[in-house]
Amino acid sequence: MLILTSVLTTGALSLTACGSRDDDGGDNSGDGENTTLTIGVDAPLSGENSATGLGIQYGSQIAVDDANKKNLVPGVTFKLKALDDKAQPATGQQNASALVGDKTVVGAVGPLNSGVAQSMQQVFNAANLVQISPSNTAPELTQGKNWQSGDKKRPYASYFRTATTDANQGGFAAAYAVKDLKKKRVFVVDDKQAYGAGLAKIFKEQFVKLGGKAAGTDHVNTGDKDFGSLVTKIKNSKADMVYYGGQYDESQLITKQLKEAGAKIPLMGGDGMFTPTYIKTAGKVSEGDLATSVGVPADTLPSAQDFIKTYKAKKYKGDYGTYGGYSYDGATAIIKAVGAVKDANGGKLPTGDELRKKVLEAVGKSNFDGITGTVAFDKYGDTTNKQLTVYQVTKGEWKAVKTDEYTGEAN
Repeated sequence: MLILTSVLTTGALSLTACGSRDDDGGDNSGDGENTTLTIGVDAPLSGENSATGLGIQYGSQIAVDDANKKNLVPGVTFKLKALDDKAQPATGQQNASALVGDKTVVGAVGPLNSGVAQSMQQVFNAANLVQISPSNTAPELTQGKNWQSGDKKRPYASYFRTATTDANQGGFAAAYAVKDLKKKRVFVVDDKQAYGAGLAKIFKEQFVKLGGKAAGTDHVNTGDKDFGSLVTKIKNSKADMVYYGGQYDESQLITKQLKEAGAKIPLMGGDGMFTPTYIKTAGKVSEGDLATSVGVPADTLPSAQDFIKTYKAKKYKGDYGTYGGYSYDGATAIIKAVGAVKDANGGKLPTGDELRKKVLEAVGKSNFDGITGTVAFDKYGDTTNKQLTVYQVTKGEWKAVKTDEYTGEAN
């Protein structure tokens, strides 16, 4: 497990008692022709999931820096305020309240975890403060708890995401497992969290619908380290693959203990385990394991090359490859919305709650070419970009093996 308790960057950073990282060293709002506005970020910046959480922070930071450098909104300087939720819903809710309470904040990027998002949505919505997650994939966040029955209702108008949902990701993974890998028996495990349990459920349903068989199911707790009992169940099930719904912190240990026990079968998971940390921790036994992730590999996108160069040149911590680009595009959507509001108001920004309300409305009308593709949202706040990629560990690295658009239906 990667434990990061502090972050060093080339810029000046300060860590306050409430867990805020502010590159400008404090709250600094202006008025008139020289206004400073804040983009909030919420993600796990320490402890579990921090490798991907830091990618969200610094992906957003690069977007803010680019906007200021290009004078994207004349008369407005943007700054970042990143809060550490430690992957805990209660902390996320506190952070949402803190961002709402900062009158310079015009929008927020994050969080990483769907379970944390559930605790934040109402807080942001009540304040008309737009929230764009680069990574949440639980369908109910945008389509309501009854989405699977076809009764789709958007719970919160302030919530958007640049990542596609598990309704697509789970089915995409199942189709690949059955049709491409020719797998017939899968043992399904999840971490009992909103993201992991939901993804595992969808994968299992689609796998069976496509003709596969669920050889067994089990659950683990986040933070678990010893999976001996689970390994025994998997071996006895005679499964030819394991599917894990959850984050890399547990899956990297499960695959290691499973292979060391003699079960030479691949472990497959979702975007929560798509990070170099998974391979580093599991070691050589991770060879052949698979993960799906949203969108197209950033390294293959011409539009993302400057972003990647900047991330590496700044020597930012964390993993840019999973959600960094989607964070950049989410922050940019908020920044562009501010510009649209200013232009529509005769070159002047509204003040107070009116500014947040207008920015929220403008984000919903987004339609621009981001570094990850077209940035636009449907009536639920979901991205219109439905592309997904399957990656496989090959010679110690994640290699893309298939990219396609998926609608969430088994076929």
